[in-house]
Amino acid sequence: MKLSILIPVYNERDTLGEILRRVRAVPLPVEREIVVVDDGSDDGSRELLEQLRGPDLRILSHAANCGKGRAIRTGLTAVTGDFVIIQDADLEYDPQDYMLLLQPLLDRRADVVYGSRFLGGPHRVLLFWHYVGNKAFTLLTNILYNINLNDMGTCYKVFRADVLKDMVLRSDRFGFEAEVTAKICKRHHRIYEVPVSYSGRTYEEGKKITWKDGFSYLWCLLRYRFAD
Repeated sequence: MKLSILIPVYNERDTLGEILRRVRAVPLPVEREIVVVDDGSDDGSRELLEQLRGPDLRILSHAANCGKGRAIRTGLTAVTGDFVIIQDADLEYDPQDYMLLLQPLLDRRADVVYGSRFLGGPHRVLLFWHYVGNKAFTLLTNILYNINLNDMGTCYKVFRADVLKDMVLRSDRFGFEAEVTAKICKRHHRIYEVPVSYSGRTYEEGKKITWKDGFSYLWCLLRYRFAD
């Protein structure tokens, strides 16, 4: 069995070395591969990746910034694992949670596992309105798709690779989170949630998602409820 760790990167030079160190250090009962997609970084991230290259690391790149969703689609062309986890290149999510996320898949109880920031794991206290936005979009997801998720917008989603590769994904930016959730629900895949730790960033520290991306969430949730 193999876990593919897919890391979209855009201007994350300050945290890139540390997140790769953490990903490589976490003990796993399965083989791992790391696929990094540099999404048009101009801060030296691409050059740093070359210095960090190893036999476990495959590097893909975009000539210009295209967005997280597009970077994930590019990465999916290269992954070879049985499972795929999305790992942001910042330090908001901790790879030490990988086994919690993997276990329902290894036990064949789930097709997809979401790492929830709101189920009691340790988290940095930060940005009330981001919390409200996350809860509002999760509530809308639950209403539209008749499920009971706690954290639709989490980065930590782990998929059986065949589930993810079977989807035609279109979102280029952060709308990926809403689109992939909608399509998982419409295909009636088994979803589990587990608590994960979360150390959020401020905008001064490099956080990229903004209130404008909320429109992408809304559009994707409504669009894919009634069309594919």
